[in-house]
Amino acid sequence: MTPPPPAKKVPNLKRRSQLAGEAAAAATEVEAALSVDADRGSAAFFDVDNTVMQGASIFHLARGLHRRKFFTTRDILGAAYKQAYFRVVGTEDPEHVAEARTSALSFIAGHTVAELESLGEEIFDEAMAHRIWPGTRALAQMHLDQGQRVWLVTASPIEIAQIIARRLGLTGAMGTVAEHINGVYTGQLVGDMLHGPAKGEAVLALAEREGLDLSHCSAYSDSYNDLPMLSLVGDPVAINPDAKLREHAKQQGWRIRDYRTGRKAARIGLFSAAVAGAATGSIAVGVAIRRRVQ
Repeated sequence: MTPPPPAKKVPNLKRRSQLAGEAAAAATEVEAALSVDADRGSAAFFDVDNTVMQGASIFHLARGLHRRKFFTTRDILGAAYKQAYFRVVGTEDPEHVAEARTSALSFIAGHTVAELESLGEEIFDEAMAHRIWPGTRALAQMHLDQGQRVWLVTASPIEIAQIIARRLGLTGAMGTVAEHINGVYTGQLVGDMLHGPAKGEAVLALAEREGLDLSHCSAYSDSYNDLPMLSLVGDPVAINPDAKLREHAKQQGWRIRDYRTGRKAARIGLFSAAVAGAATGSIAVGVAIRRRVQ
């Protein structure tokens, strides 16, 4: 005689009540999200480097491309110094920014747009996702929850800016555009790098196209260089600000949010360690090359 099938386990009353409560909460949350009317006249604009993400996105991209043999170790060590300085001091040196962007363009010359976009997805997962500041991401989500659109505005290449925006569920991104012909990068820019005054011009153009009331918009940045963008909106916010922006924000009564930790001395120590690490890496590379030659 065939034995009867085992009895199905039935959740106890407490567990069933818990599941029902979770389901009800989820349904309420979905209904609330669907009921939010789009606020078409308001938007938020976020700088990326050290505002949305720890450090410079162009460096994380360059390091990922280096691992994939796009360029030499000497190139990446030069970028490493600028990245260490940027992360610890929290101040953009315009000359460093220009050099980094120019170098990045020379690195991708001859490669295809499709190739960079595909590798950019991989590099975001391995080097950028865990460097997103939770506090800034929460601010962006707050605007989205209020029915507002959210754009990234960055000097980084538009391809990587669009990946970051898409992964964070944002509306879109504006970034520096690298020239490509027939899908292959030439190593030249289309127009200017999206930095400083160019960010303000880009936001003005977007506001006109989208019918935005900038007095009802917000902008977020860490850098004094972004005053042209911050000064356009009714709600400018300093995020992880450099010294000049912090002082300006205090004078103007702007909100300040700092998600970094540690004292200035600790940051100086970290900078020294980072530079020492780069030097150690250079020595290690030299040793490895000599061993191969011998």
